Amino acid sequence: MLEGFVSFTYTIDPGVAIHGVRGGAGPPLLLLHGFPQTHRIWDRVAAQLKNDFAIIAIDLRGYGASSKPSGVEHYAKSAMARDAARIMAMFGHLSYFVCAHDRGARVAHKLCVNYPERVRKAIFLDICPTLAMYTKTDFDFAKSYFHWFFLIQKSPLPETLISGNPRKFLEMFTGPRTDRSTFLDEAWEEYVKALEDPAAVHSMCEDYRASASVDLDEARKDIEDGRKIQCHLRVLWGKKGVIEKCFDALAEWRSVCEGEVSGHVVDSGHYIPEEKPDVVIENIREFFLGQ
Repeated sequence: MLEGFVSFTYTIDPGVAIHGVRGGAGPPLLLLHGFPQTHRIWDRVAAQLKNDFAIIAIDLRGYGASSKPSGVEHYAKSAMARDAARIMAMFGHLSYFVCAHDRGARVAHKLCVNYPERVRKAIFLDICPTLAMYTKTDFDFAKSYFHWFFLIQKSPLPETLISGNPRKFLEMFTGPRTDRSTFLDEAWEEYVKALEDPAAVHSMCEDYRASASVDLDEARKDIEDGRKIQCHLRVLWGKKGVIEKCFDALAEWRSVCEGEVSGHVVDSGHYIPEEKPDVVIENIREFFLGQ
């Protein structure tokens, strides 16, 4: 564990407990990770920011040491955003900053929409809105993000194949995008450990199945009702990734955000918090604190 941080696990719904770590001092900052990882993606970032922020980094439900309920409905981003809001409220934080990567940024998107009074500003890393990414899928996107279509297949197909060799899956999944040395050894082993749990693998697949079903329904309803992100938003994406290749990130986010949207490409692959932690730290300090 990071020096100066303590772990916690709180039950926030019947059968749902959320694990995370907290530490530091200053304005509250919520950090949300992506697939197939845990809160450990933030180790380098949190270590450098603990004197600037009161940091809370959680394992999303279905990931890491958090609960893994079964059923697609449990992985709607509205449910996962509610987890985050409740955890922050338990620590007395009803207004805070959010920095989120990958799946965590999809949760953060819904957090911003459903709890506009809670999120002061947000930073999203290497995603575009889920609805835009699915509805604008083309050959290049499907080839690069094949896992979006693999993981949503009916259980137990993807679960069985991943669980056949979890370590090899992680190596092959991250390998084409990022050099192995990018990941801290302890964090890497934690990602492997998570994938060795069949319940975690099933939950991760359910997360993706939710994004291809209930999340799309919720996104369409939000658009129909005129419900958008209200806070100012910073978007960073990897130069070597699919967002740069297939989407206009700033335009996509401006279409679903009432606040100002800024951002830029980063000389990185997909795993920006681990590949370019200094860039993330710089943007957090500049965007959230004006430094």
